[in-house]
Amino acid sequence: MLQPGDKAPDFKLLTTTGELFQLSDKLREAAVVLYFYPKDETRGCTAQACSFRDQYEVFKEHGAEVVGISSDSMASHQEFTSKHQLPFILLSDNEGQVRKKYKVPRTLGLIPGRVTYVIDQQGVIRYAFNSLMKPLEHVNGALNCLNELQNQQR
Repeated sequence: MLQPGDKAPDFKLLTTTGELFQLSDKLREAAVVLYFYPKDETRGCTAQACSFRDQYEVFKEHGAEVVGISSDSMASHQEFTSKHQLPFILLSDNEGQVRKKYKVPRTLGLIPGRVTYVIDQQGVIRYAFNSLMKPLEHVNGALNCLNELQNQQR
């Protein structure tokens, strides 16, 4: 797993609207909360996505954009986004290339891991959290990190 202080690898993936998302482009506008999750419509992943949704305005106030990544298809992401009214970007990493770049571990060698990174506008990872079983702590930890970063800038 990548650690705080590491440079975040750049990548390009398609969004649910078919637009090309490139991390380095987004970092010119905002910090990025990049979260990897196992699968759309599973209990933990839905709870996590809805928690990010419910706190989305707070993330925006902190100058951050939320971006979720799984290996689910674009169609699955579109349904998931629509059903749960997700205001943030979901990306489809079908072949797991971005997951590999970010060294997201698998659980029991099978289940894609759940890892959240906060990446500052310089492209440096400031927070990294890995827990498959505590999906809501990813949201709280990312917000705490953004609060600390904002306080350091004052």
